[in-house]
Amino acid sequence: QVQLVEAGGDLVQAGGSMRLSCVASGNIFRINSMAWYRQGPGKQRELVAATTSWDSTKYADSVLGRFTISRDFAKNTVYLQMNSLKPEDTAVYYCNAEVQADDGLLYDYWGQGTQVTVSS
Repeated sequence: QVQLVEAGGDLVQAGGSMRLSCVASGNIFRINSMAWYRQGPGKQRELVAATTSWDSTKYADSVLGRFTISRDFAKNTVYLQMNSLKPEDTAVYYCNAEVQADDGLLYDYWGQGTQVTVSS
């Protein structure tokens, strides 16, 4: 079993910045990828940004140039630096990890979510 614990969600004014973090712990042989998703009010959950074990990244078009995902491999931690925040970025942000366990199998895990609110 693996636990993902997110931190950093808060209330911020439009144009402000915020950094989210997510730490993975538990039965981890290797983390293949870590990602951030979000779900706004009345919307479906969507991918915000993702990073793989070889450190490639991808972003949703809506956050390109404003958000940066980074990963500390030694600490099993992923960060999301969010700049120039907009009210439409308001959502619950979820951390996701694809983990290879000691049994060699891949498992998909989710954090509990952290609320990001951007006021206009």
